[in-house]
Amino acid sequence: MADDGNNIDSGLFAIALSDSEDDTTAANGCQAGSGAKEGGGAAAPRDRTGQTEEEFQAMKASYRAKVEDGEIWKNVKMPSGQGRVPKHEGQEILHAVEELYFYRRYEEAVTFIGRVMQGAEGEEEGAGDGLDGDLRALLRTYETRCRVRLVSWGAT
Repeated sequence: MADDGNNIDSGLFAIALSDSEDDTTAANGCQAGSGAKEGGGAAAPRDRTGQTEEEFQAMKASYRAKVEDGEIWKNVKMPSGQGRVPKHEGQEILHAVEELYFYRRYEEAVTFIGRVMQGAEGEEEGAGDGLDGDLRALLRTYETRCRVRLVSWGAT
């Protein structure tokens, strides 16, 4: 380090770069450039799927796409009030409210939010229905927006 600053052995720039393919062939006991690909022998393909073709076809045959037709709120699991609501369930509640708002079904959205928030008023963060503070605030924002839209529609 005391020399002219051109010491490349200091470790700062001693980064070993390699190709992942080289690493896997070395791990399998083959050497890169040994002629396995070039010569008569073909390299064995790696199994990247983790399932057989039969398992894939069985899964493909049983798969049904989830089609949402504007009625997410009918199938949403309501918070039970015991413990925190898992993030995916909270997201499903939010998607249901967003869908009702998008389709301009404001009165249904206000009713749905009221059912979701039941028991949450006056309780501290995370208590009652188990919704986190951000989700609760976002639901209240949608409720306010829906009420404003209902009032503006009633005025025209």
